[in-house]
Amino acid sequence: MRKKQYYKPYGGHRRKPWVTVLACLAVIAVASFALLELFIDLKARTNLNGEPEVMVIFGCKVEKWGPSVLLQDRLDAALDYLTDHPDMTVVVTGGKGDDEHVSEAQAMYDYLTANGVEEDNILLEDKSRNTWQNVNYTLALLEEEGDDLTGDVVLVSSGFHLARIQMLWDRGRTKLPLDVGCNDQHVSTIAAPVTHVPSAIQMFFREPLALVKSFLLDR
Repeated sequence: MRKKQYYKPYGGHRRKPWVTVLACLAVIAVASFALLELFIDLKARTNLNGEPEVMVIFGCKVEKWGPSVLLQDRLDAALDYLTDHPDMTVVVTGGKGDDEHVSEAQAMYDYLTANGVEEDNILLEDKSRNTWQNVNYTLALLEEEGDDLTGDVVLVSSGFHLARIQMLWDRGRTKLPLDVGCNDQHVSTIAAPVTHVPSAIQMFFREPLALVKSFLLDR
């Protein structure tokens, strides 16, 4: 006598647990990256408030012929503002990389003075090698020069860079004496355009990682 065969519905291919874990991690990574990009984009704006007394221009790569396109974008944005505020103290910040013939600060100084900015108004911070050092060395330089660290300041860089700069500037100020670091300083920003397309693409992927690194390690 033949044994009866009962129908069993197909249950589908059972996914291995590690595949599910990897898929979840991928979704989390993509969502986190998107949120970081949104945060960076929200900060990538020119925002002027108060009456800035000091301008800080953050450096970028220097080529053989002078400032890179990305750095020139920052300098031109600064010059637009300085046209109506010619007496401001300007700090140019950035050291000399291994592949650069002069420091970023020196290249910026040369560019600004060639475009009419008074030499005596410019302070050079030419030792830093990253954004965290840019901030800390600039604050130390301003203190050394006797500038009022409680006064309003305007930070100039590419739009994608401003979220990290503002975070580190606030963090750097907390290291100052209480009567200086905890005042109601107005921090303005000037977002320079990014006209060099390869740099814009590179920074789209790089800056969220740099922001996380700075948040966790730059202290």
